[in-house]
Amino acid sequence: MLVMGVAVQHSDGSHTAVPSCAAILPPGGRGDVPTEGETMGSHPTEPAAGSGAAVDFTEVQQTEQFKELRKRHRSFVFPMAVFFLLWYFAYVLLADYAHEFMATPVIGNVNIGIILGLLQFVSTFAITMWYVSYANKRLDPIAANLRHELEEAAPEVFIDPAGGKK
Repeated sequence: MLVMGVAVQHSDGSHTAVPSCAAILPPGGRGDVPTEGETMGSHPTEPAAGSGAAVDFTEVQQTEQFKELRKRHRSFVFPMAVFFLLWYFAYVLLADYAHEFMATPVIGNVNIGIILGLLQFVSTFAITMWYVSYANKRLDPIAANLRHELEEAAPEVFIDPAGGKK
């Protein structure tokens, strides 16, 4: 029985038990484990296997287009996350400490607590739809332009070895 690992079948039909973390590494290799003095992701310009070109993604991050994209994304996501968390915690605190208020009947057996609870779901979907609309109008054009420029600069980096684009 193999616990927390993978049974690897060899070409001769034999099996070897391999710890699960080792199963994802190339045979005899360390994968992309950093060597001494390196950190994960410290090779942003290293080309994909079999490609002749590289893209310096740290350089791309310094472009005005990327900075604008990041600014627009953060200017929507962070305030919206704060708003939603405040709204969510207000609901939780009201449910925990304002029992009489939350139990106030509105229509028949429907009370304020049920309405506010359902509004949690409605607000989640509303925020999602708002973000999709925002991203389609304000983020995607910049992202598409950045991708187009990168694909023109090093098209072979964006080709999947199995065929097609990445």
